[in-house]
Amino acid sequence: MQIGPHILRNKLIVAPMAGVTDRPFRQLCKLMGAGMAVSEMVSSNSLLWGSKKTERRANHEGEVSPISVQIAGADPDMLAAAARYNVENGAQIIDINMGCPAKKICNVMAGSALLQNENLVGKILDAVVKAVDIPVTLKIRTGWDKQHKNALSVAHIAENAGIQALAIHGRTRACAYMGEAEYDTIAAVKAAVKIPVIANGDITTPEKAKHILAYTKADAIMIGRAAQGRPWIFREINHYLTTGQHLQPPEVTEIHQVLINHLHDLYDFYGEYSGVRIARKHISWYTKGLVGSAGFRHAMNQLQTSEQQLSETNIFFSKSAEANQRLSYINNGETSVYECNEGE
Repeated sequence: MQIGPHILRNKLIVAPMAGVTDRPFRQLCKLMGAGMAVSEMVSSNSLLWGSKKTERRANHEGEVSPISVQIAGADPDMLAAAARYNVENGAQIIDINMGCPAKKICNVMAGSALLQNENLVGKILDAVVKAVDIPVTLKIRTGWDKQHKNALSVAHIAENAGIQALAIHGRTRACAYMGEAEYDTIAAVKAAVKIPVIANGDITTPEKAKHILAYTKADAIMIGRAAQGRPWIFREINHYLTTGQHLQPPEVTEIHQVLINHLHDLYDFYGEYSGVRIARKHISWYTKGLVGSAGFRHAMNQLQTSEQQLSETNIFFSKSAEANQRLSYINNGETSVYECNEGE
């Protein structure tokens, strides 16, 4: 898988997720096997560039290449300026968001709302590609709704504009995250264009990853929600694609340390107050479905300091390690080892 001059080490990419794919999460996913991770979207509104949130999202210190930054907006000139701003701050790939289904994004005609206006799509892509001398990629959905699936048309516009890779989520904007993703549209786009195509949507297991790559002939796959609290999914999928065999489930002691390191990164990146609050959702994702975790997660939401979070996390995982060497989940009332497949 290659995007411009960047040759990825595998076919696995972390999907951009608002409030999730910050620098600590991207670094962790790359460490655990992802070939690339796309940042949470950065607004094209120049008035926001001086905000702490935008500055934090443009912070790529120590991040493993390639550094892909997603921008969002609906004005070609503003998006072009946003692309230049992020290149100046270390971006090596610019990704344009035309896939987000969130109302607050679509209400300002950004994200997947742009799929309704192919003329504007072309203007945006032309403006951004011309504005920077690094690769520009695009993320879309199959269309606005099931009656207006225009991914194929948008793909041709993207290819003609010089977009160097296209990620497609197998749902329309109207579908949001409901129902099941479909891959026929992705396969049709892949057969029609020469640029790399990345398949996204409902990829939760190594078997599903292999099936989607074979079915769509996509060049890579993009994983979002399935990596929340389970960043090691990338090494599991990569091992399965390479060998046809499953890795042993991770040991409790390893994931204990992975989470502790992740928490320290969050505290360092956001500071004590915000770091503790952002850490809560990650701790919940890591432990969801684990035997004995319900009370732990509830108590975690009441803790106010990093010291308390770390202490309770250490206690929980130490007890878990005493009971089982490997992660143990509750599945339909029964205990099983490593049967938790959350995600997109």
